[in-house]
Amino acid sequence: MSSEAEALPCEGAEALAQTFPREAVAAPSLAVFKARLDTGELNPNVSFFPPSQYQSFPQGRNGFKVGMKLEGLDPEHPSRFCVLTVAEVQGYRMRLHFDGYPECYDFWVNADSSDIHPVGWCEKTSHKLLPPKGFKEGEFTWASYLKNCKAQAAPKSLFKSLSTPVTPSGFRLGMKLEAVDKKNPSLMCVATITDMVDNRLLVHFDNWDESYDYWCEASSPYIRPVGYCQETGTPLTTPPVVDQNFISTLHSEQVRSSEGPALAFCLHPLFQRPAHGFQVNMKLETVDRRNPILIRVATIVDKDDHRIKIHFDGWDHHYDFWVDADSPDVHPVGWCAKTGHALQVPLGKVDDLISFLGQACPTPGCHGIGHVRGPRYGTHYTLVGCPYSDVNLNRENLLQDRLSGERPSPSSTSLCLVLFPFPDPDLDLQQALHQSIFMPSLASNPTHRLHLCWEKHCKLLPEVSGLTAKHVAKWTVEEVVSFIQRLPGCKEQASVFREEQIDGEAFLLLNQSDIVKILSIKLGPALKIYNSILMFKSLHFQEEDIIIFCN
Repeated sequence: MSSEAEALPCEGAEALAQTFPREAVAAPSLAVFKARLDTGELNPNVSFFPPSQYQSFPQGRNGFKVGMKLEGLDPEHPSRFCVLTVAEVQGYRMRLHFDGYPECYDFWVNADSSDIHPVGWCEKTSHKLLPPKGFKEGEFTWASYLKNCKAQAAPKSLFKSLSTPVTPSGFRLGMKLEAVDKKNPSLMCVATITDMVDNRLLVHFDNWDESYDYWCEASSPYIRPVGYCQETGTPLTTPPVVDQNFISTLHSEQVRSSEGPALAFCLHPLFQRPAHGFQVNMKLETVDRRNPILIRVATIVDKDDHRIKIHFDGWDHHYDFWVDADSPDVHPVGWCAKTGHALQVPLGKVDDLISFLGQACPTPGCHGIGHVRGPRYGTHYTLVGCPYSDVNLNRENLLQDRLSGERPSPSSTSLCLVLFPFPDPDLDLQQALHQSIFMPSLASNPTHRLHLCWEKHCKLLPEVSGLTAKHVAKWTVEEVVSFIQRLPGCKEQASVFREEQIDGEAFLLLNQSDIVKILSIKLGPALKIYNSILMFKSLHFQEEDIIIFCN
């Protein structure tokens, strides 16, 4: 490391040179990155991520075939590498399936995704591979698994290879950062580098669950060195269980890396990621994130330094959404034709005619393709299953967690809701009334009084006795219909559930508004139906609490 590099001036650098416990290490300094510049790894005259790089067309064809096995990241648990199978191929994209789990957890990637790897990659790189469901720790081996499944491992030649240096110089596991929470982009939070693969870093927010983790490039605008927030006056969100003195303690004993002041590399102009080059009104072909089997004609309606706002042509603006400018789901015009992928054209008179004739989903513009509960159902014909219906539009996490199967914990709550709880009096009143009507004994002490609540309501609705959400989730449509028929005063409403093809899993997702507004069921029967759903879930959670307590 040259002394000239270490001597580069930076306002506030002296404040960052103070001593900090050795187990916490800051992100690398400007000197480290200048060394990368001197060796030719970085070129100051060329944008790091020019628009052409992520607007380009694939150089080859998609060689993946249905049934091939591989290893890859779980998008909902970014730190987990899992056993995957190619379930569907469409153009240069493919749908991947978690071996041993329901199809509803399948997800789509491009054939050149950095998130997928050949069989044996985890063992070679010392990453833990999560085996298919049903395998115990240490039981799984690829050789025996492929033999028993009579399956083929995806050839290594199909996976993306990097021709550039693969280790982001200067970064190490355990280094501390200040990073943007992508789920709440207005927040800068305390984070740690917990993994490194090729030229990417895994950012983990301290004391938060892994659902907030994300992978990013070493030059990502979303990561900053320790001290950045103090230097720029940006509020820093501390870990939820850390003492309120965290900020003052952190910045009175600043982290110091062995290479030099960490703040410099992010403030120096050489290491600022340039603007992406996209402009408002540009046309694109973009994956529909509510229905990822589809790619639609889109227009950019807004932008900031590192993101663009997508509008699907012909659709209402309340479907618009923001996405990173370098997202793998954003493609140039002609990408679908080039790769052999179907393209959904803008809405027009044909769509209006189809809806008028009753040959499609009631949602304007929706042709009934896809389902709100994922690839398990390829089509839908009702609002309950439509990804674009008002009842489903703003819902998230409709599925249980694939790995735990448990209800969301407090740590899964949005950061902004936990750290900045601005109360809504109307919402609080609505929730209080809801609890008092449906689950009065849960209002004050749910753990202590749940058993009493269950006994009380079973006397009113004996049909629910002995049933839990775990059992109900496996019901067929006819089993749901049969249950509704047995509820007092609900026999006439049972036919609605058959017409809407609501099975057990869909039944548990219904709320009172769905039952009254979407299914058009009168309030009296709706209350009984919804109360039964709450009771199913309550006993399910009670059983989980007993198991946790016993362990």
